[in-house]
Amino acid sequence: MASPTHNPLDDTAADPFEIAQQAADDIARISGVESHDIALTLGSGWGKAAELIGDTIATIPATEITGFSKPALEGHVGTLRSVRTPSGKHVLVIGARTHFYEGHGARRVVHSVRTAAAAGARTMVLTNGAGGIRETWTPGQPVLISDHINLTGASPLEGATFIDLTDLYSSRLRDVARSVEPNLDEGVYCQFRGPQYETPAEVQMAKSFGGHIVGMSTALEAIAARQSGMEVLGFSLITNLAAGIQKTPLSHAEVIAAGQAAEAVISDLLARVIGEL
Repeated sequence: MASPTHNPLDDTAADPFEIAQQAADDIARISGVESHDIALTLGSGWGKAAELIGDTIATIPATEITGFSKPALEGHVGTLRSVRTPSGKHVLVIGARTHFYEGHGARRVVHSVRTAAAAGARTMVLTNGAGGIRETWTPGQPVLISDHINLTGASPLEGATFIDLTDLYSSRLRDVARSVEPNLDEGVYCQFRGPQYETPAEVQMAKSFGGHIVGMSTALEAIAARQSGMEVLGFSLITNLAAGIQKTPLSHAEVIAAGQAAEAVISDLLARVIGEL
């Protein structure tokens, strides 16, 4: 069980996969659900999806699970939830995300993903709130992530670990999502370190690299999911246009407000997509 004063992932000699297995064992013991089929990380604006996916079997404070800690960011609920869908699948809903800008290191950032894999999940759905580079996008619009550019300067992989990231954001799962909502657009997500928002020049750099979405999460988690053998589906909620494209200053309050305004619609969309996985 997690300690309020020490996180085992901070011990560089520890095996992060063994810690993830301990966390998965905690979840199974507390929830009574031996194995999960799908994992879902809820980013800003996506929180109500957990209520729509199916019947909640258990809601667990993240601090009761090995390696997890309380989220630092408003808009994240700080719990893990086991939900059974109408079709009988078990979904592990992760409302406790550790962001890279919190300074805990990549192991802590991807612990939830590795825990989900250890809990049996073969599909990882990652969601976030992010800035849009395409001027045709509007705040409150959900888009699929087709690929990413990792601008954090870090990786969750350690040592000589070579993982193929071709089709990281599964084209098959994106097709499933579009079967639910044919008008879904998609783009390349750029993860910056944060916590400051990107400058207009950095946004233009991302655009020149082929990026369409800018944010501070998801890419490291997706890499860890692929390492663990999971198929990945990514969604961004465009909460604002990125710096230099949007003509007004950026703020976290704006991000929260956009998420709240779009929450009912995007949560319903996400629940319907989960139902098809």
